[in-house]
Amino acid sequence: MAYTTIDNPELYFQIKTYTGTGSSQAHTFDGSEDMQPDFLWIKSRSNNANPGLFDSVRGTTKLLSSPSTDAETTISSELTSFDSDGFTLGSGGGGYTNQNSGRTYVAWGWKAGGSASSNSNGSITSSVSANTTAGFSIVSYTGTGSNATIGHGLGSVPAWIITKGRDTAGNNWAVYHHKNTSAPETEYLALNGTNATVDQANYWNDTAPTSSVFTVGSQVDTNKGSEAMIAYCWAEIKGFSKFGSYTGNASTNGPYIHTGFRPSYVIIKNTSTSNDWFTIDIKRDTLGPNNPVGRKSLEANDSAAEVTRTTKDMDFLSNGIKLRTADGTQNNSGENYVYMAFAENPFVNSNGVPNNAK
Repeated sequence: MAYTTIDNPELYFQIKTYTGTGSSQAHTFDGSEDMQPDFLWIKSRSNNANPGLFDSVRGTTKLLSSPSTDAETTISSELTSFDSDGFTLGSGGGGYTNQNSGRTYVAWGWKAGGSASSNSNGSITSSVSANTTAGFSIVSYTGTGSNATIGHGLGSVPAWIITKGRDTAGNNWAVYHHKNTSAPETEYLALNGTNATVDQANYWNDTAPTSSVFTVGSQVDTNKGSEAMIAYCWAEIKGFSKFGSYTGNASTNGPYIHTGFRPSYVIIKNTSTSNDWFTIDIKRDTLGPNNPVGRKSLEANDSAAEVTRTTKDMDFLSNGIKLRTADGTQNNSGENYVYMAFAENPFVNSNGVPNNAK
């Protein structure tokens, strides 16, 4: 029986909180393991500012922002390098990563596979940086405007896919989540919006991803003709990542969500009604390692600064999450929620020995 293949999640996912200076600065992740990120998602905590999303496939100067439908921006003053155990920032004049002394930020970093390789598994040849151990790949491709398949390089079926057009403004961040509905390949969510799930055939061509490819239809958010596209793909790795769903009960004695690990980072989205993409982590929530957590909220679809709320409590347990709130972003009665979670440490290590979770 495989308990987990990743005893130390810090090899593949880490978080860094820091204060801006308005001048170049290097940051080292705080974990016990060195990790060179391939994907960074950076957000100002203290000020209203769009987050910056960067990856090693597009390059350090290429910025996208999750609340925005804008095209990719070329900017040299934000991220300047992915380092062996962190990253280096420029002067940050745009406010995404390092503007002004005193602004606080959080950076979430994932490790993919370094330099991208050509992948011809799909009908569209893609350029892929894949980490099969961690279940994460970055996929660059050019849209055709017609039904197509795209190789993702994971060797296992993706549970969560995010796509975005890079060249022209107006394209949504399209999200596939394997627990969105009973037929998730027929639906999409927009990371830049609050809307409930939408049944739309031409996003994923009503076709579930496989261990080698994901399918796109003719929709511009996933496959605009002649458009440079980027996709971030995650597969579940036992003891490290979980992409699931639950039904709310509108009680402060809320649902228990089994992940198989103590989470370090969670995104939750209500798919039944309009709500934000609620994002929490153990580095910003200073109540940790004691419960409850969840009071330091940021939203992936919003530029707003971090807000402290006592109405969004949850417990991070050694093997999952216990909701302690009736707030609609997490726990409306009878409504469906999807989530994305990464581990601080697995409940049971690769030898079958329980960890002493914090």
